[in-house]
Amino acid sequence: MPSDPLVAQHVLEFPGGYTRTTGPVIGRFLSELRARRIVGVRTAEGKVLVPPLEYDPATGEPVTGEYVEVGPAGTVTTWAWVHEPLDGHPLDQPFAWALIELDGAGTALVHAVGGTDVKAMKAGIRVWPVWRDQPTGNITDISHFVPEVTQIVSDVRAEYRLQAGGALRVFLEGVERGVLLGGRCGTCAKVYVPYRLSCPECGTGITETVELPDTGTVTTFAINNLPDPRAPQVPFVSAYILLDNADIPIIALVGDVPAHQVRQGMRVRAVWVPESERTASMANIRWFAPTGEPDVELP
Repeated sequence: MPSDPLVAQHVLEFPGGYTRTTGPVIGRFLSELRARRIVGVRTAEGKVLVPPLEYDPATGEPVTGEYVEVGPAGTVTTWAWVHEPLDGHPLDQPFAWALIELDGAGTALVHAVGGTDVKAMKAGIRVWPVWRDQPTGNITDISHFVPEVTQIVSDVRAEYRLQAGGALRVFLEGVERGVLLGGRCGTCAKVYVPYRLSCPECGTGITETVELPDTGTVTTFAINNLPDPRAPQVPFVSAYILLDNADIPIIALVGDVPAHQVRQGMRVRAVWVPESERTASMANIRWFAPTGEPDVELP
């Protein structure tokens, strides 16, 4: 007749801790870690072993006894991702076990890399050690490694005051009245808007002011998908609009029409804010909206 297997429970335990001597090589390595330094040992062939060993694993020859400080930064050569850390792991959030070749070392050190995600983790990234607050002389004195800082996010805000003078003042005073002003060159007869004091093509001074209609034609445009406080909706359209009787376009928003319906040659008219709200600013024009006229064939 079959009999039940004999089972005996065994426990191997060292209640006071298992004590072992480190030897001079590993002892030096751990002592340096306690001082927040990482060292390797040089072999007879000049290779630096990290962690240090008493013998060259390639030749079996004793090492030279020359200790070399390496790192502290290094490069990940290969890695494996831990999605669910276990008890005893160095981190309580997902991390990577990685082989890290520290600067100046000829071999790689196994350690944890945290502070990143699996998508950003790859061979070749640079990492730096995070030290524990109170090193004791253990490999865990390095809590883990983190990727090198390659970018920072900063809030940027600039305030400045623009004082309009000359041509710009003339143009903005017109906009405050609900009028778009351009300048006609007395030599080439081209009309430029906004108003300016000299012709950019021939250099002639401009003395004739021209009042332009607030209608024009879309010459080219871009559909924008990022929010903008000036835009009527998202996505919105910014376009170059050639005002009637002008020779160069201005840039403005296009509204009151779905973005995908805006097209080159579309006829548009300025949508002004109420007269009581106007200031010397282009904000007086909310945007340009379709007039419903037939499209214009552009050259």
